[in-house]
Amino acid sequence: MFNAATKFGASSMTPKIGEVFIVDLGFEGKVLPVVVMSREDPDAPRALSIVVPLTSQTRGSRYEVKMPRVPWLNLQSYANVQAINSIEHHELRNRRGRFDNSVVEQIRKSIRWALDL
Repeated sequence: MFNAATKFGASSMTPKIGEVFIVDLGFEGKVLPVVVMSREDPDAPRALSIVVPLTSQTRGSRYEVKMPRVPWLNLQSYANVQAINSIEHHELRNRRGRFDNSVVEQIRKSIRWALDL
């Protein structure tokens, strides 16, 4: 059976849920931290992860989740679930850290609300 890594010669790295990477999402030329929200699946057919960008600007809405302060992010950050996105694994190079399961669950809750699931 082929997966994205074996079929296309991609890295075998499978990002883990809660990991934070710095990536260029193409938003106004900004490079932003993103938190991986997709399940860890080494046999996925594509080398993609679903991510939620973090921002330092809040609108105070239910589409945002206030992140705990961590030493590997300089500013107070908020997960912006309205900007959920997918990123190719090769773009996830600059790993900053990983949020624990309680933080991931807060983001999941906001995603469920945003998508009316």
